[in-house]
Amino acid sequence: MIIRQFLSWTRDASIDRRAEAAAALTRAYLYGGLDAGAARDARSAILALLDDPAPAVRRALAQACAGCATAPRPLVVALAGDQPDIAALVLRRSSVLTDADLVDGIAVGCETTRTAIAGRLGLSHAVSGAMAEIGGVPSLTALVRNRSAGITTGSLLRMVERHGDDAGLRNALTIRADLPLEVRQAVTARVAASLSAFAVASGWLTPARGERASREALERSTLEVSAGADGADLARLVSHLRIRGQLNAGLILRAILSGRMAFAEAALSDLTGLKADRVAGLMHDPSASGFAALHRRAGLPAVLLPAFVAALSAWREADLQAEPGQAKPGSATLSRRMIERALTACETMPLAEAQSVMALLARYEAEAAREESRVAAKAMEAKASRETRTRMQILDVEWRLAQQLVSQRPAQPTPLALQPIRIDTVVERGRTVEAVLDSLSDGLMASVREARAQVRPLAAAPIDLTGHDLVTIDVPSIVVSQPEFDVVPDPVRIDVGMSPTRDVDAVLDAIPDALIASYRADRDRMRLAA
Repeated sequence: MIIRQFLSWTRDASIDRRAEAAAALTRAYLYGGLDAGAARDARSAILALLDDPAPAVRRALAQACAGCATAPRPLVVALAGDQPDIAALVLRRSSVLTDADLVDGIAVGCETTRTAIAGRLGLSHAVSGAMAEIGGVPSLTALVRNRSAGITTGSLLRMVERHGDDAGLRNALTIRADLPLEVRQAVTARVAASLSAFAVASGWLTPARGERASREALERSTLEVSAGADGADLARLVSHLRIRGQLNAGLILRAILSGRMAFAEAALSDLTGLKADRVAGLMHDPSASGFAALHRRAGLPAVLLPAFVAALSAWREADLQAEPGQAKPGSATLSRRMIERALTACETMPLAEAQSVMALLARYEAEAAREESRVAAKAMEAKASRETRTRMQILDVEWRLAQQLVSQRPAQPTPLALQPIRIDTVVERGRTVEAVLDSLSDGLMASVREARAQVRPLAAAPIDLTGHDLVTIDVPSIVVSQPEFDVVPDPVRIDVGMSPTRDVDAVLDAIPDALIASYRADRDRMRLAA
């Protein structure tokens, strides 16, 4: 009864109210613990809401049931076939969907739904394979970045084959931790091809030179990719190169000249069908007939046999001469010593046969010389940087030591010469000598005169009366030694102004006795006249 009323109510309610009610009903059905009858009616009502024309209602259903493992399968499958933004909600999260449902969603969906499927946790190899065959760049990039997805090496190679020109997909592949060597080499090949095509299109290289530059760059990167790989990985890599037609004599010769003997052994083992240890034994004795037979069985050109033998002999000699624990030469780049031995071996061959081989070795020699120059330049730059850093550290230490010595060095005692003190007698504004004398009593003036005569007679200080209220007193220079000070103070100039405690002394010192006596006489006459 309640469900029928709900369905009747949804015919007239607004879209927002219907979406809210649909979400509430779905959650009540999934998590509310309804009895059998109510659950059956709620299931029917939820399935009926799939026909609601408002996408917001169906989106509310998808959000409510996407993370529930007990959601009705018809509901989830129907929502997975809805418009992309609604289907992506259940395709990304719902565990109700099977691999067949996901593969079907990849086949009939768009990039939005495929990207949602690519981000699912624990994606199976089958679904990843279907995505690699159908998906576009956005969905494939999302799949590669999904660390929990199971992706086979064949699926990864198929991605590179279909969309290897996209930089975003290549970056996502190269940062994947478990990327197989053959996939990494395939990515490198696409990068080399893209760079070569760009150089040719820009007019920087001719098509022939661009093809050669791309091939040699691919060979160098292939050897760099194989560095440090174990035997199984190398076997898969050389098998991949052979299937792609990239395992040629030039690559094997470069591997030998670069000291990558593990790669050369794996390549010759794959081409001949012999075991790797058997191939390694034949390579350690290249002058014997066994290596010549190995060379023929691998299908390598006979014109390259002298170069192979000379290079392997130089490597063997360097290996025997190396001290225990010393690094073997040629372990990182092309070895000029091995190249020179190979060039010397080819000089005795007829020019028509040795021309192409010597041209190839000459290019290898130029490449080795440039690489040695780069290494030397980097070493000199690093050495100069270390020397500069060391010199700056020494200067800094010396500067700090000098500062400490200056701060700790005792200062020599320096005599302190005092300049003559000039005392400017300042009288406050609005006051004159008469006003000051009027304010003094006879007893006070007599006592001050008596005290002044005892301390310092007035006649001892020369007084210059030139119409200014200034008295200059020349005080003899006094030399004072101050060994306890580091810095000698400047000569002292003392300007003494009027202060409440010394104003009387300053005024009386500036007035002679005769002037005071005449002022008293004038004051007495004025009083008598009054």
